[in-house]
Amino acid sequence: MKLLTPIIFFSVLISQAPLYGQKISDDSLMKIANHEIYNNPDKAINIGKKLLQKEKDLSRSIKIYLLLSTAGTAKRNFDESLQYILKARELVQKTNDPKIQTSFLIAAAMQYQQMELFSKSLETLDEADEYREKLSEDSYLKHFETARSFALRGMIYKSQSNPEIALQEFLIAIKNFEKIKEKNKTYFNQSIIYYNIGYCYLNLNQLENAGTAFIKSMSLADLIKAKSLQAFALKGLAEMNKQKHQNQEALALLVKAETLGNEAGDLTLNEGIYKEMADNYLAMGKAPLYQVYSKKYFETKFKREQNELSSINHAIDVHNTETQKKSEKVITRYNYFITAAIIIGLSVLSIFLYFVVKVRKQNRKYQDEIQKLIRS
Repeated sequence: MKLLTPIIFFSVLISQAPLYGQKISDDSLMKIANHEIYNNPDKAINIGKKLLQKEKDLSRSIKIYLLLSTAGTAKRNFDESLQYILKARELVQKTNDPKIQTSFLIAAAMQYQQMELFSKSLETLDEADEYREKLSEDSYLKHFETARSFALRGMIYKSQSNPEIALQEFLIAIKNFEKIKEKNKTYFNQSIIYYNIGYCYLNLNQLENAGTAFIKSMSLADLIKAKSLQAFALKGLAEMNKQKHQNQEALALLVKAETLGNEAGDLTLNEGIYKEMADNYLAMGKAPLYQVYSKKYFETKFKREQNELSSINHAIDVHNTETQKKSEKVITRYNYFITAAIIIGLSVLSIFLYFVVKVRKQNRKYQDEIQKLIRS
């Protein structure tokens, strides 16, 4: 995941409307939870769990589980996130609604992408696209899920060192987000995409384009006060300055990014910041500070990898269970086929023997009649 910004945020639909009155509705609580996924994922999880305790509606329960999964990923607790995805899937299997199926499958694909199970993520996206095609062409959800799908594919191509192809996917995602009338609901998503566009340009050594993309990402994040996204954008600008050998400028940006990112507790963000700070201090010949941030980098990286390893092991177990179920279905179908073939074969054989016996009896009867005619 290294330089990848968390794709998890694509599943969040944010509303900035202020809340008034003493009683807070469930819809308002959902909006609060969605808004806190970045800056305070624990608060989002607490709200989600309380909503689940009294929620009876299938569709809303699925949305809450997806929110909990997203918040878990925001904390880099991938195992917890996967658990919520699996619970959501149990409910999804009870409905054929293409809206629910599409949103769930893309959320699951994001989870696989976060764990770097790219082939599984792409496979899930292909499945989601089948349901997405059934959505109304001009609907909000069609544009939103189309954008998420292309953005996620862009993330995967970017992580596989294909920045040119990734850029094409990201630009298609941006176009689809721009088709949505409620622009404020896409600021999070577009901020993330522009951040990743910036890194694609960095990898292509197009520094001016990279800087433009990072600034665009930061301005969108600022509109919705998303501190974590602002921190990611600042880190990107710092890397651009590092490539220009402007180490002092890069460090100033990283210090701001570290301050903004402290509240979110995003291990991937902190890992990236510490690595960049260590690299810049090393380039400036400040060995003591290099050692301090190098140590922080390795400690954070180890913690992130441990969290991911636990989740990946769980995902492998789930995959093996699914594979076993599919194998059992194939074996069951094979057994049904063999049984049916045997029954049909026996039936045909029985019919054949019946006619054989019948013909023989008729032949014997004819022979007897012929013999009688001969004797007479």
